[in-house]
Amino acid sequence: MRRILSTYAFVSRKLTPELLGQISAAGFAGVEIFCSRGHFDYNSKAEVQAMAGALAANHLILSSLHGPTSRDISATREGGTPVSICEVERVRRIDAMDELKRVIDVAEDLLYPRLMLHMGGPRETADPRKRDAAFSTLEHLILHAHHAGVVISLENTNTEMGDPVYLRNFVDETRLAGLRFNFDVGHAHLADGPEEERVEKSFAPLRELIAGVHLHDNHGEKDEHLAPYDGTIAWPAAIALLKSVQGENVPLTLELKEKTAPDAPSAGEQLEAARVAMDRFEQQWAE
Repeated sequence: MRRILSTYAFVSRKLTPELLGQISAAGFAGVEIFCSRGHFDYNSKAEVQAMAGALAANHLILSSLHGPTSRDISATREGGTPVSICEVERVRRIDAMDELKRVIDVAEDLLYPRLMLHMGGPRETADPRKRDAAFSTLEHLILHAHHAGVVISLENTNTEMGDPVYLRNFVDETRLAGLRFNFDVGHAHLADGPEEERVEKSFAPLRELIAGVHLHDNHGEKDEHLAPYDGTIAWPAAIALLKSVQGENVPLTLELKEKTAPDAPSAGEQLEAARVAMDRFEQQWAE
């Protein structure tokens, strides 16, 4: 199993060669880079090219990019404008689409196979107008991504439009060729219903089109992005589900929440904890 880490764990700091070196030293073979300009300025060709060199120097593959969820005003200041494929207003929808095309264009200098996107913001309610907007946006993005050799994957989230059944119906009804899913185990654990059934219930509608997986844990109440085994997910059962799609070598990416409190552990300590969690996960996987 190839260990992949999402750089979301360090999203408020610059993704430097030194930080990549620490990730590599902790036993990770690759990364999923979270696209926030203060973290990784995907809009800067020079920075993209430098990132390609830094990844190679640290023997890390780029497994995927995670699309931005908000627009940064500059490389050092985050803006409050969301980047959403569900924008009903045409001007804002085109603006978001153009921003995501810039993310896709990273592949010109830094090859990567998958782009992870959310179906709207953190409180997106189902709305026929938003659905039509998402279809229009994705129709353009999928074509743009195809030419770049990138597969777009929609992630299950804790919203009406990010619900697994909604996502699957959206793909089946729109017949958007090439669109895939990123199955987020932590988000699935927050779905409605008995806690022991949530992950399997969320997994079932997406299974045939899963192109990536996010691993993280929680206590079934809020999106904590804890290391596996630090919450209440039944990992043996989750692993059994995930192994059913591993015939296609679907990458499993550890996606932890950043710790920034004054008494927070150092990057090295956080990476060591991540390594220990993945050791246990891989041991159960092998069993």
